[in-house]
Amino acid sequence: MTLVFEPSAPVLAPVSDGRSYPVERLFCIGRNYAAHAREMGKDPTREAPFFFTKWASTVVPTGTAIAYPPETANFHYEAELVIAIAKGGRDIAEADALSHVFGYATGLDMTRRDLQLEARDKGRPWDTGKNVEQSSPLGLIHPVAEVGHPATGRIALTVNGEVKQDADLADLIWSADEVIAYVSRFYELRAGDLIYTGTPAGVGAVVPGDAVVVSVAGLSDCAVTIGEKA
Repeated sequence: MTLVFEPSAPVLAPVSDGRSYPVERLFCIGRNYAAHAREMGKDPTREAPFFFTKWASTVVPTGTAIAYPPETANFHYEAELVIAIAKGGRDIAEADALSHVFGYATGLDMTRRDLQLEARDKGRPWDTGKNVEQSSPLGLIHPVAEVGHPATGRIALTVNGEVKQDADLADLIWSADEVIAYVSRFYELRAGDLIYTGTPAGVGAVVPGDAVVVSVAGLSDCAVTIGEKA
């Protein structure tokens, strides 16, 4: 077979033990902290989680300088705990869900907030607000054997050293096992899938030159700087 052009190289996320984790897809859980749901003008509920998807190519490693994206004047940070899937499956039971996890990492869901809210208010998809180049920075992935399954502990974000987000993983409305089971009802999960579990309250805008650091208890930090406009 002759290819028309060479395909893109796979996205490889660094693992704390020196290996690389090939990224397949991103599933991002929305409004999974009650205080953040309220700051976005929505009432928190456990009726059902919701999620959106992003390209694997949006993942960049900690230490990256992210270009400020075009067509926005309101580029926001969102600190997240990220689940890395090791074993696929469909209709995964909550009781078995954690056995599908390879490990965990800190991450960011960078968002063109003005475009997201405009789309939301018009009942349109969020793609232009969320599925943005370099918008999914990821810290080192720590295998379960190293860190277990973090369900409590501080999750925080600083901008230029100032704390902007500060919460506990225990505040998650839907836990890791619940979101894995839920997403697997709609898609057959595969090894390489990442689930961004949602962000606490305190989201806000950044500008070129800002330094953003996400920390989650027991995991490596995810640190990026905001570059000039693309």
